[in-house]
Amino acid sequence: MADLPLLIEPEALKPLLDRADLLVLDLCKDTTYQQLHLPGALHMPYAEIVASRHPTHGLLPLPDKLAQLFSAYGIGDTTHVVAYDDEGGGNACRLLWTLDAMGHSTYSLLNGGLHAWANEHHPVTRDKSSPQPTDFTPRPNPAPVAETADILQSLHREDLALWDARSVNEYQGLSRFSQYPGHIPGAVNLDWLELMDREHNLRLKPEETLREMLGDLGITPDKDVITYCQTHHRSSLSWFVLKYLGYERARGYPGSWSDWGNRDDTPKETP
Repeated sequence: MADLPLLIEPEALKPLLDRADLLVLDLCKDTTYQQLHLPGALHMPYAEIVASRHPTHGLLPLPDKLAQLFSAYGIGDTTHVVAYDDEGGGNACRLLWTLDAMGHSTYSLLNGGLHAWANEHHPVTRDKSSPQPTDFTPRPNPAPVAETADILQSLHREDLALWDARSVNEYQGLSRFSQYPGHIPGAVNLDWLELMDREHNLRLKPEETLREMLGDLGITPDKDVITYCQTHHRSSLSWFVLKYLGYERARGYPGSWSDWGNRDDTPKETP
Protein backbone atom coordinates (compact mmCIF):
# COMPACT_ATOMS: atom_id res chain seq x y z
CA MET A 1 0.00 0.00 0.00
CA ALA A 2 2.43 2.59 -1.29
CA ASP A 3 0.02 5.47 -0.75
CA LEU A 4 0.23 5.32 3.05
CA PRO A 5 2.86 7.46 4.78
CA LEU A 6 5.26 6.07 7.34
CA LEU A 7 3.63 8.29 9.97
CA ILE A 8 -0.12 8.42 9.54
CA GLU A 9 -2.58 10.79 11.20
CA PRO A 10 -5.86 9.55 12.70
CA GLU A 11 -7.99 11.48 10.21
CA ALA A 12 -6.09 9.92 7.31
CA LEU A 13 -6.42 6.39 8.70
CA LYS A 14 -10.12 6.57 9.56
CA PRO A 15 -11.51 6.14 5.99
CA LEU A 16 -9.07 3.28 5.30
CA LEU A 17 -10.02 0.92 8.11
CA ASP A 18 -12.05 -1.36 5.83
CA ARG A 19 -9.29 -1.90 3.27
CA ALA A 20 -8.55 -5.59 2.87
CA ASP A 21 -4.82 -5.06 2.46
CA LEU A 22 -4.49 -3.11 5.72
CA LEU A 23 -4.11 -4.58 9.19
CA VAL A 24 -4.29 -2.46 12.36
CA LEU A 25 -2.42 -3.90 15.33
CA ASP A 26 -2.99 -2.70 18.88
CA LEU A 27 0.00 -2.94 21.23
CA CYS A 28 -1.69 -1.31 24.20
CA LYS A 29 -2.06 -2.95 27.57
CA ASP A 30 -4.56 -5.80 27.46
CA THR A 31 -6.87 -4.02 29.92
CA THR A 32 -6.88 -0.95 27.71
CA TYR A 33 -7.70 -3.00 24.61
CA GLN A 34 -10.64 -4.56 26.43
CA GLN A 35 -12.01 -1.11 27.25
CA LEU A 36 -11.54 0.54 23.86
CA HIS A 37 -9.61 0.17 20.63
CA LEU A 38 -9.80 1.06 16.97
CA PRO A 39 -12.52 -0.76 15.03
CA GLY A 40 -11.10 -3.94 13.56
CA ALA A 41 -7.80 -3.71 15.43
CA LEU A 42 -6.19 -6.92 16.68
CA HIS A 43 -4.41 -6.93 20.01
CA MET A 44 -0.81 -8.15 19.95
CA PRO A 45 0.89 -8.49 23.36
CA TYR A 46 4.30 -6.83 23.44
CA ALA A 47 5.83 -9.93 25.03
CA GLU A 48 5.20 -11.83 21.79
CA ILE A 49 7.68 -9.75 19.80
CA VAL A 50 10.67 -9.85 22.16
CA ALA A 51 12.93 -12.60 23.46
CA SER A 52 15.09 -12.90 26.57
CA ARG A 53 18.29 -14.64 27.48
CA HIS A 54 18.84 -13.66 31.10
CA PRO A 55 20.13 -11.14 32.00
CA THR A 56 19.63 -9.76 28.50
CA HIS A 57 16.11 -8.76 27.49
CA GLY A 58 14.51 -7.25 24.41
CA LEU A 59 16.26 -9.55 21.99
CA LEU A 60 14.99 -10.26 18.48
CA PRO A 61 13.09 -13.57 18.36
CA LEU A 62 14.12 -16.19 15.83
CA PRO A 63 12.70 -15.74 12.31
CA ASP A 64 10.70 -18.98 12.48
CA LYS A 65 8.97 -17.87 15.69
CA LEU A 66 8.14 -14.49 14.22
CA ALA A 67 6.88 -16.09 11.02
CA GLN A 68 4.45 -18.20 13.05
CA LEU A 69 3.31 -15.17 15.04
CA PHE A 70 2.84 -12.86 12.07
CA SER A 71 1.12 -15.56 10.03
CA ALA A 72 -1.33 -16.23 12.87
CA TYR A 73 -2.21 -12.53 13.03
CA GLY A 74 -2.82 -12.31 9.29
CA ILE A 75 0.28 -10.41 8.25
CA GLY A 76 0.93 -11.50 4.70
CA ASP A 77 3.87 -10.53 2.56
CA THR A 78 1.94 -7.61 1.04
CA THR A 79 -0.09 -6.58 4.11
CA HIS A 80 0.29 -2.98 5.20
CA VAL A 81 0.53 -2.92 9.00
CA VAL A 82 -0.55 0.11 11.01
CA ALA A 83 0.60 -0.13 14.62
CA TYR A 84 -0.34 1.93 17.66
CA ASP A 85 -0.15 1.81 21.44
CA ASP A 86 -1.13 3.89 24.46
CA GLU A 87 2.31 4.90 25.72
CA GLY A 88 3.90 7.13 23.14
CA GLY A 89 4.96 4.65 20.48
CA GLY A 90 7.57 2.39 22.07
CA ASN A 91 5.57 -0.82 21.78
CA ALA A 92 4.26 -0.02 18.32
CA CYS A 93 7.66 0.98 16.97
CA ARG A 94 9.27 -2.15 18.37
CA LEU A 95 6.82 -4.11 16.21
CA LEU A 96 7.64 -1.98 13.16
CA TRP A 97 11.38 -2.41 13.75
CA THR A 98 10.85 -6.17 14.07
CA LEU A 99 8.90 -6.26 10.82
CA ASP A 100 11.70 -4.33 9.12
CA ALA A 101 14.26 -6.77 10.53
CA MET A 102 12.23 -9.57 8.94
CA GLY A 103 12.23 -7.85 5.55
CA HIS A 104 8.67 -6.47 5.73
CA SER A 105 8.73 -2.80 4.79
CA THR A 106 5.04 -1.92 4.36
CA TYR A 107 4.01 -0.39 7.66
CA SER A 108 2.99 2.84 9.38
CA LEU A 109 2.81 4.27 12.88
CA LEU A 110 -0.41 5.93 13.99
CA ASN A 111 0.76 9.34 15.16
CA GLY A 112 -0.29 9.83 18.78
CA GLY A 113 -1.61 6.30 19.01
CA LEU A 114 -4.73 5.65 21.03
CA HIS A 115 -4.42 9.00 22.82
CA ALA A 116 -4.81 10.99 19.61
CA TRP A 117 -7.42 8.65 18.17
CA ALA A 118 -9.75 8.59 21.19
CA ASN A 119 -9.20 12.14 22.43
CA GLU A 120 -10.03 13.51 19.00
CA HIS A 121 -13.29 11.57 18.96
CA HIS A 122 -12.62 9.00 16.27
CA PRO A 123 -14.67 5.79 16.58
CA VAL A 124 -13.69 3.21 19.17
CA THR A 125 -15.13 -0.15 20.11
CA ARG A 126 -14.91 -2.97 22.64
CA ASP A 127 -15.71 -5.60 20.02
CA LYS A 128 -12.89 -8.03 19.41
CA SER A 129 -11.95 -8.93 15.86
CA SER A 130 -10.70 -12.33 14.81
CA PRO A 131 -7.48 -12.67 12.84
CA GLN A 132 -7.46 -14.22 9.40
CA PRO A 133 -4.29 -16.34 9.33
CA THR A 134 -2.09 -16.22 6.29
CA ASP A 135 1.52 -16.96 5.38
CA PHE A 136 4.31 -14.62 6.37
CA THR A 137 7.68 -15.21 4.73
CA PRO A 138 10.59 -13.96 6.85
CA ARG A 139 13.43 -12.43 4.88
CA PRO A 140 15.89 -11.41 7.61
CA ASN A 141 17.21 -7.94 6.94
CA PRO A 142 20.36 -6.92 8.86
CA ALA A 143 20.11 -3.24 7.92
CA PRO A 144 18.10 -2.04 10.96
CA VAL A 145 19.87 -4.29 13.48
CA ALA A 146 23.01 -3.39 15.47
CA GLU A 147 24.85 -6.15 17.28
CA THR A 148 27.27 -5.82 20.18
CA ALA A 149 30.23 -6.84 18.02
CA ASP A 150 29.29 -4.21 15.42
CA ILE A 151 29.36 -1.47 18.03
CA LEU A 152 32.63 -2.63 19.59
CA GLN A 153 34.34 -2.59 16.20
CA SER A 154 32.93 0.83 15.30
CA LEU A 155 33.51 2.90 18.44
CA HIS A 156 36.51 4.65 16.86
CA ARG A 157 34.65 5.72 13.72
CA GLU A 158 33.98 9.42 13.25
CA ASP A 159 30.85 8.67 11.24
CA LEU A 160 29.24 6.73 14.09
CA ALA A 161 26.62 8.35 16.31
CA LEU A 162 25.28 6.53 19.36
CA TRP A 163 21.91 7.71 20.67
CA ASP A 164 21.11 6.73 24.25
CA ALA A 165 17.33 7.09 24.59
CA ARG A 166 17.19 6.39 28.32
CA SER A 167 16.64 8.90 31.11
CA VAL A 168 19.49 11.21 32.02
CA ASN A 169 19.90 9.39 35.35
CA GLU A 170 20.42 6.08 33.55
CA TYR A 171 22.80 7.69 31.10
CA GLN A 172 24.86 9.23 33.90
CA GLY A 173 24.89 6.00 35.87
CA LEU A 174 22.81 7.36 38.76
CA SER A 175 20.07 4.82 38.04
CA ARG A 176 21.20 1.28 37.28
CA PHE A 177 19.23 -1.67 35.93
CA SER A 178 22.20 -3.79 34.86
CA GLN A 179 25.39 -4.96 36.53
CA TYR A 180 27.31 -1.89 35.39
CA PRO A 181 26.08 1.73 35.25
CA GLY A 182 26.79 4.38 32.63
CA HIS A 183 26.58 4.48 28.86
CA ILE A 184 28.39 3.34 25.74
CA PRO A 185 31.49 5.52 25.20
CA GLY A 186 30.73 8.40 22.87
CA ALA A 187 26.96 8.09 23.17
CA VAL A 188 24.83 11.20 23.49
CA ASN A 189 21.64 11.29 25.51
CA LEU A 190 18.18 12.27 24.33
CA ASP A 191 15.38 10.80 26.43
CA TRP A 192 12.73 9.21 24.23
CA LEU A 193 10.06 11.17 26.12
CA GLU A 194 11.45 14.36 24.61
CA LEU A 195 10.30 13.18 21.18
CA MET A 196 6.63 13.36 22.20
CA ASP A 197 4.40 16.42 22.01
CA ARG A 198 2.34 16.25 25.21
CA GLU A 199 0.16 19.13 24.07
CA HIS A 200 -0.92 17.19 20.98
CA ASN A 201 -1.87 13.79 22.36
CA LEU A 202 1.64 12.28 22.36
CA ARG A 203 2.22 12.83 18.66
CA LEU A 204 5.79 13.16 17.57
CA LYS A 205 7.07 16.69 17.75
CA PRO A 206 7.18 18.57 14.41
CA GLU A 207 9.71 17.31 11.90
CA GLU A 208 11.87 20.44 11.97
CA THR A 209 11.94 20.41 15.77
CA LEU A 210 13.13 16.80 15.75
CA ARG A 211 15.82 17.56 13.17
CA GLU A 212 17.09 20.46 15.23
CA MET A 213 17.13 18.42 18.45
CA LEU A 214 19.17 15.67 16.82
CA GLY A 215 21.46 18.03 14.93
CA ASP A 216 22.34 19.85 18.14
CA LEU A 217 23.63 16.52 19.49
CA GLY A 218 25.61 15.67 16.38
CA ILE A 219 23.14 13.02 15.24
CA THR A 220 23.10 13.94 11.57
CA PRO A 221 21.88 12.08 8.46
CA ASP A 222 25.39 11.53 7.12
CA LYS A 223 26.24 9.26 10.05
CA ASP A 224 25.66 5.65 10.94
CA VAL A 225 23.28 6.09 13.88
CA ILE A 226 22.70 3.36 16.46
CA THR A 227 20.05 3.92 19.07
CA TYR A 228 19.64 2.00 22.31
CA CYS A 229 17.96 2.09 25.72
CA GLN A 230 17.68 -0.67 28.32
CA THR A 231 15.98 -3.29 26.11
CA HIS A 232 15.36 -1.54 22.76
CA HIS A 233 11.83 -0.61 23.69
CA ARG A 234 12.19 3.15 24.15
CA SER A 235 14.87 3.29 21.48
CA SER A 236 12.52 1.68 18.98
CA LEU A 237 10.71 5.02 18.89
CA SER A 238 14.09 6.71 18.39
CA TRP A 239 14.83 4.36 15.49
CA PHE A 240 11.46 5.16 13.95
CA VAL A 241 12.10 8.89 14.24
CA LEU A 242 15.39 8.46 12.39
CA LYS A 243 13.66 6.50 9.65
CA TYR A 244 10.85 9.07 9.47
CA LEU A 245 13.41 11.85 9.08
CA GLY A 246 15.11 10.02 6.22
CA TYR A 247 18.26 8.83 7.96
CA GLU A 248 19.52 6.09 5.67
CA ARG A 249 21.77 4.38 8.21
CA ALA A 250 19.62 3.98 11.32
CA ARG A 251 19.90 0.89 13.49
CA GLY A 252 18.45 -0.31 16.76
CA TYR A 253 20.40 -2.37 19.29
CA PRO A 254 18.35 -5.36 20.55
CA GLY A 255 19.24 -6.15 24.11
CA SER A 256 20.65 -2.62 24.47
CA TRP A 257 22.05 -1.81 27.93
CA SER A 258 20.71 -5.06 29.37
CA ASP A 259 23.31 -6.65 27.11
CA TRP A 260 26.12 -4.06 27.10
CA GLY A 261 25.78 -3.24 30.79
CA ASN A 262 25.87 -6.87 31.91
CA ARG A 263 29.04 -7.81 30.03
CA ASP A 264 32.61 -7.70 31.26
CA ASP A 265 34.06 -7.19 27.77
CA THR A 266 32.35 -3.91 26.86
CA PRO A 267 33.68 -0.45 27.79
CA LYS A 268 31.43 1.80 29.85
CA GLU A 269 31.52 5.54 30.40
CA THR A 270 30.12 7.79 33.10
CA PRO A 271 30.34 11.60 33.27
